[in-house]
Amino acid sequence: MTGTAFVAGRPVPDRLIGPLNANAADGDAAILRRRLAEDGYLFLPGALDPEAVLAARREVFDRLAEVGEIRHPAEAGIASGISWRAELAGDFGCFLKEICEGPALRRVSHGPALHRIAADLLREPARAFDFLWLRPTPVGRASPLHFDHVYMNRGSERVVTAWIPLGAVPVADGPLVIVEGSHRFDHLIDAYRGLDVDRDRDRPGSFDDDPVTVVERHGTRLLTSDFAPGDMVLFGPFTLHGSCDNTSTEGRVRLSCDVRYQPAADPADDRWVGAEPPGHGGLGYGGMSAARPLTAEPVRR
Repeated sequence: MTGTAFVAGRPVPDRLIGPLNANAADGDAAILRRRLAEDGYLFLPGALDPEAVLAARREVFDRLAEVGEIRHPAEAGIASGISWRAELAGDFGCFLKEICEGPALRRVSHGPALHRIAADLLREPARAFDFLWLRPTPVGRASPLHFDHVYMNRGSERVVTAWIPLGAVPVADGPLVIVEGSHRFDHLIDAYRGLDVDRDRDRPGSFDDDPVTVVERHGTRLLTSDFAPGDMVLFGPFTLHGSCDNTSTEGRVRLSCDVRYQPAADPADDRWVGAEPPGHGGLGYGGMSAARPLTAEPVRR
């Protein structure tokens, strides 16, 4: 890893941060399943076609450049500090949905390479959620620590998240961070199991404590990496994760997406499937932070 990682505005001490364990994407499926169970995640460098990933990056940033939020050349991902999204795009949710359903992006998130890996991990035919979590994250923003379970637990309990960096994401740009060993934090898992953020509105889905405090309290570390196009991380619904702060000195927007897979035979959470996934509170893509202009104040997930 290059540079110092920051979370919640704090530099992470060297003793509290470490690298993700890398695995070969074309390795034996049984070994990958075992590593996922042991580590709580799988880091698969080069699992996806880098050119396809970069094409998805260009597709997304071209759309954001159309509304003035990204400078040209768009694929560099440098924020402009302005936005014409309200004037040009109309409905924010519809605009984000169009971007998330772009053909280049879907070839990465719902393509055969990832589908095969998901099926191998699940040991049976897999299906992807139709909803895609796109995360263009400008400087100063980050995702708080959370379990995915609380956001998507009305269907299968065997959901696998794939976090895909859409382009190079060094530590300074705010990549994914995982709390080492958190898939075995039974006291936290028990406290959050069954929580539904749309039903239990009096309880937050994410952690209020900053990540440094969390790992110090549990005697563990934060794990991350400098990511390259084609890399991917997969994890289950009870692996505690968030992101580092985006501290890019060049104003670069960290671009990534999350897609979820589950056994095709299992029931699906109806918030995230179908031609018009209703999402949280029936807001669809309009309920996503990414629906807001990059110039808007951040909101907690």
